[in-house]
Amino acid sequence: MHSDDWHWHLTEDIDEFLARAGEFLRSRPVPHLMQLTWTARLRARGAAAYDAEGAVFGLLERAGEVHATFYRLSPRRGLGLSPLTAEQAEALAARLVALGHSVPSVSADDGTAAVFAEAWQRHAGAREAPRVRVRLCLRRLGTLVPPDPLPAGRGRPVGERDHEQLMDLCRGFAADVGEAVTIDADTWAGTRFADKNYTFWETPDGTPVSLAGANPMIAGLVQVDPVYTPAPLRGRGYAGAVTAEVSRAALAAGATDVVLFTDAANPTSNALYRRLGYVPAVDWVVYDF
Repeated sequence: MHSDDWHWHLTEDIDEFLARAGEFLRSRPVPHLMQLTWTARLRARGAAAYDAEGAVFGLLERAGEVHATFYRLSPRRGLGLSPLTAEQAEALAARLVALGHSVPSVSADDGTAAVFAEAWQRHAGAREAPRVRVRLCLRRLGTLVPPDPLPAGRGRPVGERDHEQLMDLCRGFAADVGEAVTIDADTWAGTRFADKNYTFWETPDGTPVSLAGANPMIAGLVQVDPVYTPAPLRGRGYAGAVTAEVSRAALAAGATDVVLFTDAANPTSNALYRRLGYVPAVDWVVYDF
Protein backbone atom coordinates (compact mmCIF):
# COMPACT_ATOMS: atom_id res chain seq x y z
CA MET A 1 0.00 0.00 0.00
CA HIS A 2 1.40 3.36 -1.02
CA SER A 3 1.78 6.05 1.64
CA ASP A 4 -0.58 8.29 -0.36
CA ASP A 5 -3.41 5.96 0.71
CA TRP A 6 -2.97 7.09 4.32
CA HIS A 7 -4.78 10.30 5.21
CA TRP A 8 -3.47 12.38 8.14
CA HIS A 9 -6.11 14.80 9.42
CA LEU A 10 -4.76 17.74 11.48
CA THR A 11 -6.81 19.89 13.82
CA GLU A 12 -6.28 22.46 16.57
CA ASP A 13 -9.62 21.49 18.14
CA ILE A 14 -8.96 19.08 20.99
CA ASP A 15 -12.65 18.21 21.27
CA GLU A 16 -12.80 17.22 17.62
CA PHE A 17 -9.62 15.19 18.00
CA LEU A 18 -10.92 13.26 21.01
CA ALA A 19 -14.35 12.73 19.46
CA ARG A 20 -12.68 10.99 16.52
CA ALA A 21 -9.65 9.38 18.19
CA GLY A 22 -10.68 8.91 21.84
CA GLU A 23 -11.96 5.35 21.45
CA PHE A 24 -8.79 4.36 19.59
CA LEU A 25 -6.57 5.85 22.31
CA ARG A 26 -8.50 4.19 25.14
CA SER A 27 -8.38 0.82 23.40
CA ARG A 28 -4.63 0.51 24.15
CA PRO A 29 -3.85 2.88 27.02
CA VAL A 30 -0.26 1.77 27.66
CA PRO A 31 1.24 2.63 24.22
CA HIS A 32 -1.07 5.68 24.05
CA LEU A 33 -0.09 6.92 27.50
CA MET A 34 1.25 10.32 26.47
CA GLN A 35 -1.63 11.18 24.12
CA LEU A 36 -4.13 10.29 26.85
CA THR A 37 -2.21 12.21 29.51
CA TRP A 38 -1.74 15.47 27.65
CA THR A 39 -5.19 15.64 26.12
CA ALA A 40 -6.69 15.07 29.58
CA ARG A 41 -4.53 17.87 31.01
CA LEU A 42 -5.48 20.30 28.29
CA ARG A 43 -9.17 19.45 28.57
CA ALA A 44 -9.07 19.93 32.34
CA ARG A 45 -7.02 23.12 32.57
CA GLY A 46 -6.89 24.68 29.14
CA ALA A 47 -4.04 25.31 26.72
CA ALA A 48 -2.87 28.48 28.46
CA ALA A 49 -2.13 26.58 31.67
CA TYR A 50 0.53 24.52 29.89
CA ASP A 51 1.84 27.10 27.40
CA ALA A 52 0.17 25.03 24.69
CA GLU A 53 -1.24 27.82 22.55
CA GLY A 54 -0.97 26.63 18.96
CA ALA A 55 -1.28 22.97 19.91
CA VAL A 56 -2.05 20.69 16.98
CA PHE A 57 -3.39 17.15 16.96
CA GLY A 58 -3.38 14.60 14.18
CA LEU A 59 -5.10 11.34 13.42
CA LEU A 60 -4.48 8.85 10.68
CA GLU A 61 -7.70 7.54 9.18
CA ARG A 62 -8.44 5.00 6.51
CA ALA A 63 -11.97 3.99 5.57
CA GLY A 64 -13.27 5.88 8.60
CA GLU A 65 -11.07 3.97 11.06
CA VAL A 66 -8.34 5.61 13.17
CA HIS A 67 -4.97 3.86 12.96
CA ALA A 68 -2.57 6.33 14.65
CA THR A 69 -2.35 9.76 16.27
CA PHE A 70 0.07 12.52 17.22
CA TYR A 71 0.11 15.69 19.28
CA ARG A 72 2.34 18.75 19.40
CA LEU A 73 1.74 21.17 22.25
CA SER A 74 3.32 24.20 20.58
CA PRO A 75 5.64 24.98 17.64
CA ARG A 76 8.54 24.97 20.11
CA ARG A 77 7.81 21.45 21.31
CA GLY A 78 8.26 18.12 19.63
CA LEU A 79 5.81 15.54 18.35
CA GLY A 80 4.40 12.79 20.53
CA LEU A 81 3.49 9.80 18.36
CA SER A 82 1.43 6.69 18.80
CA PRO A 83 2.98 3.54 17.27
CA LEU A 84 3.49 3.94 13.49
CA THR A 85 4.71 1.77 10.65
CA ALA A 86 7.46 3.13 8.39
CA GLU A 87 4.85 3.86 5.72
CA GLN A 88 2.63 5.79 8.13
CA ALA A 89 5.61 7.78 9.44
CA GLU A 90 6.62 8.59 5.86
CA ALA A 91 3.15 9.95 5.11
CA LEU A 92 3.15 12.05 8.28
CA ALA A 93 6.57 13.58 7.65
CA ALA A 94 5.58 14.47 4.08
CA ARG A 95 2.30 16.05 5.24
CA LEU A 96 3.92 18.14 7.98
CA VAL A 97 6.63 19.44 5.64
CA ALA A 98 4.03 20.26 2.99
CA LEU A 99 2.04 22.28 5.56
CA GLY A 100 5.15 24.15 6.76
CA HIS A 101 5.22 22.71 10.29
CA SER A 102 8.47 22.75 12.25
CA VAL A 103 9.39 19.69 14.31
CA PRO A 104 12.25 20.16 16.79
CA SER A 105 12.03 16.64 18.22
CA VAL A 106 9.99 13.46 18.38
CA SER A 107 9.05 11.20 21.29
CA ALA A 108 7.65 7.71 20.75
CA ASP A 109 8.35 4.00 21.05
CA ASP A 110 11.80 3.12 19.74
CA GLY A 111 10.71 1.77 16.35
CA THR A 112 8.29 4.59 15.62
CA ALA A 113 10.70 7.34 16.65
CA ALA A 114 13.44 5.86 14.48
CA VAL A 115 11.37 5.57 11.30
CA PHE A 116 9.86 9.03 11.75
CA ALA A 117 13.28 10.59 12.42
CA GLU A 118 14.60 9.08 9.21
CA ALA A 119 11.55 10.21 7.23
CA TRP A 120 11.68 13.71 8.69
CA GLN A 121 15.35 14.17 7.85
CA ARG A 122 14.68 13.14 4.27
CA HIS A 123 11.54 15.23 3.70
CA ALA A 124 12.76 18.31 5.60
CA GLY A 125 16.15 18.23 3.89
CA ALA A 126 17.96 18.32 7.24
CA ARG A 127 21.73 18.16 6.87
CA GLU A 128 22.39 16.86 10.38
CA ALA A 129 21.30 13.41 11.47
CA PRO A 130 18.76 13.21 14.32
CA ARG A 131 20.36 12.86 17.75
CA VAL A 132 19.10 10.63 20.55
CA ARG A 133 18.38 12.78 23.60
CA VAL A 134 17.34 9.98 25.94
CA ARG A 135 16.26 6.36 25.92
CA LEU A 136 13.58 5.34 28.39
CA CYS A 137 11.80 2.16 29.38
CA LEU A 138 8.06 2.30 30.01
CA ARG A 139 7.41 -0.34 32.65
CA ARG A 140 4.06 -1.89 33.55
CA LEU A 141 3.25 -3.32 36.96
CA GLY A 142 2.70 -7.06 36.99
CA THR A 143 2.38 -8.38 40.54
CA LEU A 144 3.32 -5.81 43.15
CA VAL A 145 6.12 -7.02 45.45
CA PRO A 146 6.60 -4.48 48.28
CA PRO A 147 10.09 -4.15 49.77
CA ASP A 148 10.75 -6.50 52.68
CA PRO A 149 11.78 -5.19 55.07
CA LEU A 150 10.42 -1.70 54.63
CA PRO A 151 12.57 1.19 55.87
CA ALA A 152 11.52 2.77 59.14
CA GLY A 153 8.69 5.23 58.73
CA ARG A 154 5.47 5.32 56.75
CA GLY A 155 3.83 6.61 53.60
CA ARG A 156 1.64 9.68 53.99
CA PRO A 157 -0.54 11.55 51.45
CA VAL A 158 0.77 15.04 50.75
CA GLY A 159 -1.58 17.81 51.91
CA GLU A 160 -1.87 21.56 51.52
CA ARG A 161 0.42 22.23 54.47
CA ASP A 162 3.19 20.31 52.68
CA HIS A 163 3.20 22.50 49.57
CA GLU A 164 6.59 24.15 50.14
CA GLN A 165 8.29 20.80 50.78
CA LEU A 166 6.51 19.32 47.78
CA MET A 167 7.73 22.07 45.46
CA ASP A 168 11.26 21.75 46.84
CA LEU A 169 11.36 18.02 46.08
CA CYS A 170 9.87 18.53 42.62
CA ARG A 171 12.58 21.13 41.92
CA GLY A 172 15.19 18.56 42.92
CA PHE A 173 13.67 15.97 40.61
CA ALA A 174 13.49 18.41 37.67
CA ALA A 175 17.15 19.37 38.17
CA ASP A 176 18.19 15.71 38.29
CA VAL A 177 16.52 14.85 34.99
CA GLY A 178 17.52 18.08 33.23
CA GLU A 179 13.98 19.42 32.95
CA ALA A 180 14.02 23.16 32.30
CA VAL A 181 11.14 24.37 34.46
CA THR A 182 10.61 27.00 37.13
CA ILE A 183 8.76 25.64 40.14
CA ASP A 184 7.49 28.13 42.68
CA ALA A 185 4.18 29.37 44.05
CA ASP A 186 3.55 31.57 40.99
CA THR A 187 4.37 28.98 38.32
CA TRP A 188 3.26 25.75 40.03
CA ALA A 189 -0.21 25.63 38.45
CA GLY A 190 1.26 25.76 34.95
CA THR A 191 3.71 22.88 35.42
CA ARG A 192 3.08 19.23 34.73
CA PHE A 193 3.69 18.60 38.43
CA ALA A 194 0.51 20.36 39.52
CA ASP A 195 -2.17 17.84 38.55
CA LYS A 196 -0.95 14.80 40.47
CA ASN A 197 -1.60 13.09 43.79
CA TYR A 198 1.55 12.86 45.91
CA THR A 199 2.77 10.65 48.72
CA PHE A 200 5.73 11.25 51.03
CA TRP A 201 7.73 8.53 52.72
CA GLU A 202 8.55 10.03 56.09
CA THR A 203 10.83 8.84 58.87
CA PRO A 204 9.41 8.08 62.33
CA ASP A 205 10.06 11.68 63.40
CA GLY A 206 7.85 12.95 60.52
CA THR A 207 10.61 14.11 58.15
CA PRO A 208 9.76 13.59 54.42
CA VAL A 209 12.64 11.71 52.80
CA SER A 210 11.16 10.56 49.48
CA LEU A 211 8.35 11.48 47.14
CA ALA A 212 6.17 9.70 44.59
CA GLY A 213 3.43 11.20 42.44
CA ALA A 214 0.61 9.61 40.49
CA ASN A 215 -1.25 11.05 37.53
CA PRO A 216 -5.06 10.92 37.57
CA MET A 217 -6.46 7.64 36.26
CA ILE A 218 -7.24 7.63 32.52
CA ALA A 219 -8.82 4.65 30.76
CA GLY A 220 -7.96 2.49 33.77
CA LEU A 221 -4.28 3.53 33.66
CA VAL A 222 -2.28 5.32 36.35
CA GLN A 223 1.23 6.62 35.67
CA VAL A 224 3.57 6.88 38.66
CA ASP A 225 5.57 10.08 38.16
CA PRO A 226 7.81 11.46 39.57
CA VAL A 227 9.71 9.36 42.10
CA TYR A 228 12.45 11.29 43.87
CA THR A 229 14.76 10.95 46.86
CA PRO A 230 17.37 13.67 47.54
CA ALA A 231 20.88 12.39 46.81
CA PRO A 232 22.11 12.33 50.45
CA LEU A 233 19.19 10.05 51.42
CA ARG A 234 19.47 7.47 48.64
CA GLY A 235 20.32 3.82 49.12
CA ARG A 236 18.09 3.39 52.18
CA GLY A 237 15.01 1.91 50.51
CA TYR A 238 12.87 5.04 50.62
CA ALA A 239 12.13 5.21 46.87
CA GLY A 240 11.04 1.58 46.75
CA ALA A 241 8.81 2.03 49.78
CA VAL A 242 7.04 5.14 48.50
CA THR A 243 6.65 3.67 44.99
CA ALA A 244 5.05 0.55 46.47
CA GLU A 245 2.73 2.79 48.49
CA VAL A 246 1.42 4.74 45.47
CA SER A 247 1.25 1.58 43.35
CA ARG A 248 -0.89 -0.12 45.98
CA ALA A 249 -3.14 2.94 46.16
CA ALA A 250 -3.58 2.94 42.38
CA LEU A 251 -4.61 -0.71 42.37
CA ALA A 252 -7.00 -0.11 45.28
CA ALA A 253 -8.58 2.73 43.28
CA GLY A 254 -9.34 0.30 40.45
CA ALA A 255 -6.45 0.83 38.05
CA THR A 256 -6.04 -1.97 35.52
CA ASP A 257 -2.61 -0.70 34.42
CA VAL A 258 0.03 1.02 36.55
CA VAL A 259 3.08 2.26 34.64
CA LEU A 260 6.21 4.35 35.06
CA PHE A 261 9.17 5.47 32.98
CA THR A 262 12.79 4.67 33.82
CA ASP A 263 16.01 5.88 32.24
CA ALA A 264 17.23 2.92 30.20
CA ALA A 265 20.82 3.86 31.09
CA ASN A 266 20.22 3.76 34.87
CA PRO A 267 20.73 0.18 36.13
CA THR A 268 19.93 1.13 39.74
CA SER A 269 16.41 2.41 39.08
CA ASN A 270 15.65 -0.37 36.60
CA ALA A 271 16.68 -3.00 39.15
CA LEU A 272 14.58 -1.33 41.84
CA TYR A 273 11.39 -1.27 39.79
CA ARG A 274 11.97 -4.81 38.55
CA ARG A 275 12.08 -5.99 42.19
CA LEU A 276 8.80 -4.19 42.83
CA GLY A 277 7.14 -6.09 39.98
CA TYR A 278 7.42 -3.56 37.13
CA VAL A 279 8.24 -5.31 33.85
CA PRO A 280 9.38 -3.71 30.56
CA ALA A 281 6.45 -2.80 28.30
CA VAL A 282 7.77 -0.30 25.72
CA ASP A 283 11.25 0.91 24.80
CA TRP A 284 10.93 4.68 24.39
CA VAL A 285 13.23 7.24 22.79
CA VAL A 286 13.39 11.00 22.16
CA TYR A 287 15.21 12.31 19.07
CA ASP A 288 16.26 15.93 18.61
CA PHE A 289 16.41 17.33 15.07
